Amino acid sequence: MKKILVLVLALVLALSCFTAMAEMKDEYNIGVLVWKFDDAYGSTVRQGMTKWAEIVGEELGCKINLNMQDSGDDMAKQVEQAQQMVGQKPDFIIINLSEAASGQTLVDMFTEAGIPFLFYNKPISDETKQSVLVDTGSFFVGTLPREAGDMQGEILADLWAADPSAIDLNGDGKVQFVEFEGEPNNAEAIARSQYSQETAEALGVPLEMVVEDWIVANWDTAQAQEKMLATWSAHPEIEVAFCNNDQMATGVIAALNQSGYNTGNEGDPKITVIGVDAVDEAIEAIKAGKMTATVKQDGDAMGEANIRFAMNYLLKGNWMDGLESKYKLNDDGCSVFIPYAKITADAIQ
Repeated sequence: MKKILVLVLALVLALSCFTAMAEMKDEYNIGVLVWKFDDAYGSTVRQGMTKWAEIVGEELGCKINLNMQDSGDDMAKQVEQAQQMVGQKPDFIIINLSEAASGQTLVDMFTEAGIPFLFYNKPISDETKQSVLVDTGSFFVGTLPREAGDMQGEILADLWAADPSAIDLNGDGKVQFVEFEGEPNNAEAIARSQYSQETAEALGVPLEMVVEDWIVANWDTAQAQEKMLATWSAHPEIEVAFCNNDQMATGVIAALNQSGYNTGNEGDPKITVIGVDAVDEAIEAIKAGKMTATVKQDGDAMGEANIRFAMNYLLKGNWMDGLESKYKLNDDGCSVFIPYAKITADAIQ
């Protein structure tokens, strides 16, 4: 019965959006619920949304106002912010979930209020995807979870093929490594961790993980630094650190610096550190010789996509109409992925 009610409400929501097609307004208000403002990659997406709200507004001949709210990685706070937004009656809501498995409360709230919405960045958990995304007719703008991991593995394989001795510092014929995972139960974090290892091994790198499992550091610099310090103390044989994002990579490097590693100074020892996001701090670390490489997750492109899909739905009642040449709809019919790119020292010289 609940599923039927959700479908009926989603249909009413869609019909209301089609009505909006014939009623182009001078001004649109879009609420944005953000996981946390101090996430480095997320900041680039927010900047992208601000930039593209102005650009797309000029293209359409209207003003797009954004109301961004920071949940500070607190799902309860995000629910409170969502309740406040419902009271403000925005035209649309863009959601970066604080918890990947906790979207149902927001979906029920916005559907009942007749406010259309989409999700971005953090993929919705597999357990809730049907009810949160598919049944509601909503949309997700993200990245292919395994692509970043694949590229991390490919980067390491290229380095190994070029000079194994530069990676295998102790000369034992194996590459001792650790994997810093963003957060448990996050599909993107799991895929990045899994495929960085599997792809490198498939391409000939003889990897050996020095601890029993991935090291969870919740995308956070300070947590990564603390956990790398402890792991490095117990396993000074570590030669490679894969990190699900650049903020954790920065923490790993800070821990290594305390032992005189990865300082960027000529002659100082270093291990291979590969991150994801290509935030400014990571690019500077690569230039300085402190970090090996990263994989670019294009925040500006994701910010643009969020705005374009939101306005497309408001004006046309359809996510993809007119955007087919710019974005490829995934097989699930309710998501698009923004591509990654490898960033190495050679690429940014």
